[in-house]
Amino acid sequence: MTTKQRAYLKGLAMNIEPTFRVGKQSLTPEFCEGIREVLEARELIKVAVLNNCADDPKELARVLSERTGSDVIQVIGKRIVLYKESKTQKKIILP
Repeated sequence: MTTKQRAYLKGLAMNIEPTFRVGKQSLTPEFCEGIREVLEARELIKVAVLNNCADDPKELARVLSERTGSDVIQVIGKRIVLYKESKTQKKIILP
């Protein structure tokens, strides 16, 4: 992914609300499967890390990326933005 594409996706992510919230149970297999399904439908999602989660947001982003096959667009504070191109329905056209 190019820098220009990543910047474009960051701009789109500014206007979306977190779809998932990571709590004290952290990343369960069911949680990761849910994210995988939503990424297929939406392509770009935001994940919030709640205060009761003891894990580092950057580490969570890395693990989520590996488990879902997505790209980490950015991690700011306790917000993670993930992108994965949909195989069935392309909603976002990258520059």
